[in-house]
Amino acid sequence: MEHSAVSATALITAFARAYHATHDAPKIFDDYLAEKILTKEEFAFFGKNLADALRFFNPELAASNLDQAMALDWVMKVQNAPITISRARYAEDCLEQAIKHGVEQYIILGAGMETFAFRKPEMMERLHVYEVDHPATQAFKQQRLSELGWEIPSHLEFVPVDFSKEKLADVLKRSSYDPDKNAFFSWLGVTYYLSKGTVVDTLRSIRAIAPRGSTVVFDYIDSEGFDPAKVAKRMQLMQAIVERVGEPMKAHFDPVTLGKELGAIDWRLEENLSPTEIEERYFKNRTDGYHAFEHVHFVWAAIGE
Repeated sequence: MEHSAVSATALITAFARAYHATHDAPKIFDDYLAEKILTKEEFAFFGKNLADALRFFNPELAASNLDQAMALDWVMKVQNAPITISRARYAEDCLEQAIKHGVEQYIILGAGMETFAFRKPEMMERLHVYEVDHPATQAFKQQRLSELGWEIPSHLEFVPVDFSKEKLADVLKRSSYDPDKNAFFSWLGVTYYLSKGTVVDTLRSIRAIAPRGSTVVFDYIDSEGFDPAKVAKRMQLMQAIVERVGEPMKAHFDPVTLGKELGAIDWRLEENLSPTEIEERYFKNRTDGYHAFEHVHFVWAAIGE
């Protein structure tokens, strides 16, 4: 993204969460505030552009001249929203468990237009939440919150960071983050676009500033997602479209060896959900087109004993 502009990815994520909350039932993840974060003009803009993307994702269906609403519905349910809403649900499911085991701090890396602090007041009573993101995206969000008249909860803290220039440990030291208190880190939709070395380095940096008992949730693409002979069509399309906008996917991991790789940097693998397991947990018996995305896995890891 341009350093002077809000992240388009953050706005598209908010749109996906808002679309699911307002159009689908039953809900996998109910971000009932996401629609308010976007203006009507933004909602219309992203709706039109995503509907137009049907020509890229499914040219044959697009040739049947679906109206915009039907085109958008296909793109959202099949290609855009499944990862976004299921990983958000998974992260908050894991967070609920972590709170029961004494976690007091919730660090959202790449928070974007996240609404947790306003959507979950009962959980905010037990947490201090740190939203970590680029200064431009945070400035945009804070301006939007001001326009909405939403009062910033006392336990919510914005932590601006430019990861091209700063390290997570350094920016958290400038906040009220307490390295002696258990923490839960949410790191969603990011590892795809980093080198494998950068992913490992980031996990090392989290380990360096958090005590035992702290945990992290992140998602990743498996190695078959980069194998031309094995990759699913949806993943091919996803990789092609992000490369078009200058954000090519890079890192991938082998689910079989991931636990060992995490162990080498003092993380213990608690859970490594495969697409089949994600389908069973969050998409089972749906008939509306939503299915877990091939090659995408969800991980919950704890600082090792």
